[in-house]
Amino acid sequence: MVEVEEGSLEFPIEAVEEDESKGGFCDCFWAPMYWLKMLADEMHWSFVFGVVVVYGISQGLGGSLARVGTEYYMKDVQKVQPSEAQIYAGITSIPWLVKPLWGLLTDVLPILGYRRRPYFVLAGILGLISMLFLSLHKKLHLALALLSLTALSAGSAIADVTVDACVAQNSISHPSLAPDMQSLCALSSSIGALFGFSISGIFIHLIGPKRVFGLQTVPAGLLLSVGILLKEPCTPNFDYGQVKQKFLDAGKTMWTTLKLPDVWRPCLYMYLSLAVSLNIHEGLFYWYTDSKSGPSFSQETVGFIFSIGSVGSLLGAILYQNVLKEHPFRDLLFWTQLLFGLSGMLDLMLVLRLNLKLGVPDYFFIVIDESVSHMIGRLKWMPLLVLSSKLCPSGIEGTFFALLMSIENVGVFSSSWGGGFLLHLLDVTRTRFDNLWLAILIRNILRVTPLCLLFLVPRSDPISSILPAEMLGVKEVDEASESDNIEMVSLVNNMDAGR
Repeated sequence: MVEVEEGSLEFPIEAVEEDESKGGFCDCFWAPMYWLKMLADEMHWSFVFGVVVVYGISQGLGGSLARVGTEYYMKDVQKVQPSEAQIYAGITSIPWLVKPLWGLLTDVLPILGYRRRPYFVLAGILGLISMLFLSLHKKLHLALALLSLTALSAGSAIADVTVDACVAQNSISHPSLAPDMQSLCALSSSIGALFGFSISGIFIHLIGPKRVFGLQTVPAGLLLSVGILLKEPCTPNFDYGQVKQKFLDAGKTMWTTLKLPDVWRPCLYMYLSLAVSLNIHEGLFYWYTDSKSGPSFSQETVGFIFSIGSVGSLLGAILYQNVLKEHPFRDLLFWTQLLFGLSGMLDLMLVLRLNLKLGVPDYFFIVIDESVSHMIGRLKWMPLLVLSSKLCPSGIEGTFFALLMSIENVGVFSSSWGGGFLLHLLDVTRTRFDNLWLAILIRNILRVTPLCLLFLVPRSDPISSILPAEMLGVKEVDEASESDNIEMVSLVNNMDAGR
């Protein structure tokens, strides 16, 4: 019997009774379909489609191909040290640090009367040009390669901000569905990344990292098509003279919101919990593929390892959606942060070769390591995403959600650069890994320090509102009106174009 909770799936009675007669397998198959249909009915099918394109295809599939391609491109083509690769990874993430700027533009500066469509088009064009340039140039200087990768990152960030504005807007109008929307984003990203990582190693082996960058033009083209198909209310007589005042008003609203203790305190926790968890991934990657000190994993194996991490992330998103989404923020973050620190000890066991002493092969052990660490990492981040979506004041949803996510990216940037400096300090290079175990141990100790800062996170649950009602600006909306909904142009004339 399928039980339906408030704010969760609402199945048609006839469909549920029919499913009960078909057995558990049909229940497992149809439940996600009904869930997607419920989201499409509540917030229009175009919203679901947009999330799948941005999170599933662009960031999930495309992001996984770009990540593995960049790893091997820096190692085998540009031949940089792991500490340098760590620093360069931070540089290419800079467009994500200025997400509030992209969000502010989408909120207050329409182009040709549209607030969303032009920015999807811009994101697609940036991705297309940068990846064609990187993949077709035979001997590209490192600086130009970094510029191309940064442009790709900028396109992804702009598309992310635009769809996040839709998520934040719908979180205000449908507060009970906020966890479901974040679950849709996480599931789309995890499934896309799973598929992308699964094929990344094969493509790296067959066509090389540079041509893998050429495949990135496909997700970029889909972003461009989203911008072309997106339907939204047009304001042709927009007074651009008011843009400056709108910027000032948005800045004032953001500052007023940030001064609220229930807002700046979780923002501070969000940054610190990421910044102190130093990222030393490049050192581990070089060790994975080293033929002397490490297990010397092949390109296909590395892609499979990353895909296992996506499976862990997917399991984490499913676990959160079905079991943990109604738990209070602080309680859930305590256990996930603690487990996040403990899971890092698996890396230490692998590098010290303790798994071999226990009779566990490297390949099997790293599968466990990747799946567990990514699942816990997803569980740790999901409640913060839901919390962030509930901190956005009405009118500047895209801007403020982008600000909150930029805090995340500043934390990731700090973590990446801190990890690079740690690898450099401990003299971890392309061929020397004697102190890699010490870098892992330091990272693991730092991972549990955010437990001392949990008092910064509110005790409320994901269903409750956090901001004052006057800042949310929730109003009754006519279901027949299209002015408050972002919709896609239907490709099929008889498809329902309304809610």
